[in-house]
Amino acid sequence: MIQEISSYQHHLIKRIRQLYQRKYREKYRQYLIEGIRIVDDALQGGAKIEYILFCDALFRTESGKKLFQTLSEKNLKIYRIPDKLFRDISDTHTPQGIMAILSYQEFDYQDIIDKSQGFLILLDRIQDPGNLGTIIRAADAAGADAVLMSKGCVDLYNLKAIRATMGSGFHFPVLQDIGNTQEIICHLKENGFKIISTDLNARQYYYQIDYHGKIVIVIGNEANGILPEVRKYSDSVVKIPILGKAESLNASIAASIVMYEAVKQRHSQKILKS
Repeated sequence: MIQEISSYQHHLIKRIRQLYQRKYREKYRQYLIEGIRIVDDALQGGAKIEYILFCDALFRTESGKKLFQTLSEKNLKIYRIPDKLFRDISDTHTPQGIMAILSYQEFDYQDIIDKSQGFLILLDRIQDPGNLGTIIRAADAAGADAVLMSKGCVDLYNLKAIRATMGSGFHFPVLQDIGNTQEIICHLKENGFKIISTDLNARQYYYQIDYHGKIVIVIGNEANGILPEVRKYSDSVVKIPILGKAESLNASIAASIVMYEAVKQRHSQKILKS
């Protein structure tokens, strides 16, 4: 049954305004998404959708009408609000007329490690939400088991980060704030993982090392790279050749290049047969 909301004082409207801030996302263990495609991705990805809010603007496109029909067939709490109210709480310049409140995905850190096939990505204080989302998307595409995020990384549930995952964030395991990078690395080494870190000042190129076995690829902070203690505990530190005049590569591009070297080495026979 679809319910109506017209008041700015309704608890869901207040909750939406709060969820633009990280402290409230962490408090309620909920986050916000907006737009036809991203809500559809959440639905298809099995995300835990708590509430759907829409306005009449949703029905201006065929994709909006189709999504609404699909949502109506699900057992979801759906609320209709006036167009003006929707615009006032929206994060976009041209709202598509639909948003949703979702619950955080919860994963057990040790369970992820125990069930891993030996291919993890560790992010060391990544700050840009676009980089974060793109790395998650690339890790999903490359067949990694999970992305681990150290303390000091940008919030996983930042709207820009969620959009940049292009749907991967709704089904792919990502664990944030699980400790500082050194603590995580030490724990992973105790569990048999080889640590491969990326750094502009490395001596080896990324394609000169072996990516077989249980590995963790560490991607450092965009401005400062990996911490000295991370370098100390790494089994290999690698760089990507810069042949032109560019100073460096975007963190998400660098991560993707190194991940796909791992894919090439670990799955070359499977790729050749496909």
